[in-house]
Amino acid sequence: MPLIERFIQFTTKYRFLTHCCYWFCVYILWLFRYNAIPDPHYTLMQESVNSIFFIAFAAITSYFLAYIILPRLLHKGKTVQTVVIMVLGLYVINVFSRISVVYLLEPLIRTRPFEQESIWEIVTDIDYLFMVYFVHAFSYAFIFVFIKLLKDQYVINKRALNLEKQKADIELMALKSQLNPHFLFNTLNNIYSLSIMQSPQTSPAIARLSEILDTLLYRSSNLFVPISQEIQLLNNYIELEKLRYDDRLEISLDIQVERDVHIAPLILLSLVENSFKHGAGEDAGSPKIHIQLLLQNHLLSFVVSNTFQSKVDQQIGIGLDNISKQLNLLYPETHTFETVVAQQTFTAKLNLVLNNNT
Repeated sequence: MPLIERFIQFTTKYRFLTHCCYWFCVYILWLFRYNAIPDPHYTLMQESVNSIFFIAFAAITSYFLAYIILPRLLHKGKTVQTVVIMVLGLYVINVFSRISVVYLLEPLIRTRPFEQESIWEIVTDIDYLFMVYFVHAFSYAFIFVFIKLLKDQYVINKRALNLEKQKADIELMALKSQLNPHFLFNTLNNIYSLSIMQSPQTSPAIARLSEILDTLLYRSSNLFVPISQEIQLLNNYIELEKLRYDDRLEISLDIQVERDVHIAPLILLSLVENSFKHGAGEDAGSPKIHIQLLLQNHLLSFVVSNTFQSKVDQQIGIGLDNISKQLNLLYPETHTFETVVAQQTFTAKLNLVLNNNT
């Protein structure tokens, strides 16, 4: 394991200990500065107490910038608001730091009598607060924020690499599921029968199968694809499946999409394919399948229900489990997925909260 990986794992596991060690090292370096250039006005003990105050407020400034300001700056659309919060926050910290020094620290390390500034003088002395307190605290905060930024970026890159690897594995399983031999075998047999009868449906059926293979093999390689592509994939798949069931299959498709957003590929098709495979495919009577796709604002709702005759078996769970894993990777906190079995009807419900970038 690389050294930087061990360091990040240690700092993540022992976060409090790591932060304590960091500020202790800063404190020791500050005292070394006193030993190199002794201050005639303070003894080593007085300088030690003085250093505790200044390092403490440097730490407050660092955490304020690293954990409140930095995340907001990285979030698009809040720049002006964040700058205002940063200026006001740093001003309050510097004022509180100066008040603590004047009324708590100086009485401990200075010999009386000496003059003390009033609260009003401290609050209004902007130049002194900036030139002394802000510059001092920011010099330490800059190093702290820089280290945190490097660590966070490394973690993000590492997570992205893992996500890509896991996505590739799951995508491979999804493709194997979609390109199952039964679907291809039945479709080719149906097209062969149409060609013998010289049916006008032969050419459209071949075109739909070609589009499905092109989408699955080539146009679904991106992490997210346009929903219009997924809708076209669903339509082609359904039309080919209708050839197999003729008029005994009752299917309804309700699509209401406001705009062409981007979603993870093949998830919708997986649910529809599951309804045909374990619903209509095992129903010798008059199977029914209802598909509803709604997109309003940032909420996508997809519901697939199918009738069945035999008992729901464990094979259904295998396919749906793969879908759940893919959803947990791509939409970890922005999706709900549930299945319901009632009155010989199996229903899968998927809700996705899409952000502005999808």
